[in-house]
Amino acid sequence: MTSARSHKDPGPLRRTGRAVGHALRTPFTGTAKGIRKATHAHGAGESGLGKLIELHAVNGAGDVMITVALASTVFFAVPTDEARGRVALYLAVTMAPFTLLAPVIGPLLDHLPHGRRAAMAAAMLARAVLALTMSGAVATGGLELYPAALGVLVCSKAYGVVRSAVVPRLLPPRFSLVKANSRVTLAGLLATGVAAPIGAGLQIIGSPWPLYGACVIFVGGTVLAFTLPHKVDSSKGERKAQLVPPLGAASPRPAVGRNGKAKGREKNGEKRPGLRSVGPSVLNGLQANTAHRALSGFLIFFLAFLLREQPLAGQSAAVSLGIAGVAAGAGNALGTAVGSWLRARGPEMIVASVLALALGVAVLAALFFSTVMVAALSATAGFTQALSKLSLDAMIQRDVPEEVRTSAFARSETVLQMAWVVGGGIGIALPLNGVLGMSVAAAVLALGAATSVRGLLAAARHGSPHPRVA
Repeated sequence: MTSARSHKDPGPLRRTGRAVGHALRTPFTGTAKGIRKATHAHGAGESGLGKLIELHAVNGAGDVMITVALASTVFFAVPTDEARGRVALYLAVTMAPFTLLAPVIGPLLDHLPHGRRAAMAAAMLARAVLALTMSGAVATGGLELYPAALGVLVCSKAYGVVRSAVVPRLLPPRFSLVKANSRVTLAGLLATGVAAPIGAGLQIIGSPWPLYGACVIFVGGTVLAFTLPHKVDSSKGERKAQLVPPLGAASPRPAVGRNGKAKGREKNGEKRPGLRSVGPSVLNGLQANTAHRALSGFLIFFLAFLLREQPLAGQSAAVSLGIAGVAAGAGNALGTAVGSWLRARGPEMIVASVLALALGVAVLAALFFSTVMVAALSATAGFTQALSKLSLDAMIQRDVPEEVRTSAFARSETVLQMAWVVGGGIGIALPLNGVLGMSVAAAVLALGAATSVRGLLAAARHGSPHPRVA
């Protein structure tokens, strides 16, 4: 009896060990269960959207690790003049080629309708390999760092384009696209906020360590990409969309064969659709978003150097940069949350309103340049960019036929990234004068307003000619 009892009883020491192990695991397992419950709520788990939300969080965490490593090498580790030269070189070697590659990304991915999961996994795995490649060069800042950084940038944007194309196929019942994108974006922002201080801590250990962390994260993302539902790879009912029809193609003629009959999809008068063919809202919304994205790129680069050389009143350079960064991040998160709450009500009015708001704050920042106005413009830019992009998504969902919607997302995202590149180039080239910089920011928004607001307001008055969403 004693022998049997002692065999069943693990003993006080073992029981204590199990209790301690359980106590140590509980915070992590509880957090994981809470995250899974949040990402899979309201049918997102059943539709597969929850998996995409988690994948995007992994993507954001890995990208910010690489950003921390590059910022410490290219920007913070050297004097201001040298840092500006390095960032200019970074723009020239990475961003300039990207402007040539970006228009190719969308059309290239159009040819992979059956391999979207593989495309996202490949973008993750490529960044894992490139992070290891950069880990050897990040300490010296040698030229070999820049081609690898270009590869990371291209892979990151390719992932973003595919993700935009995938979201419509994973919508739960009674779930608007703007709400789905809000959840995905918030997950990325939260993951970025968690991973950034971890990356900074790894940077203290050694400059390659954030890149090692990014490699591990992206390997996990590679595996996670293949857990998405198989319907992600379905191309049933899809066709390619033109961003802008060819010149003179307002009423294109169907292709005609030798027998005089229409051939292919042009038969019976069917035309290849383009974004202009579904009404002005989408095109005007894209023009407005281009201004927001150009402003974002401009502020990132211009304020980074301005505040390092000319900190805000009474603050150090690091604190000044922190104020601008936190304000932008908080504004972005707030805009995403508000977009989900609005549920795409009157997207044309939303886009026009937030563009006017951003322009007004930029003008005030130019007239009354100060710590408060820099923070206000950073927060406003984050808020308006997030809310305007979500509204553009809603217009694409409403006005663009489902058969070409994924292609439209790919092309619009490519245009917006190119706008960010142009804005960043202006920011790095501009003299470090606060009033001048804020004036340029206002001019960028004014140009966007001049090309889009009138059309947005007219579309809002007349309603959508293609109401496809209740």
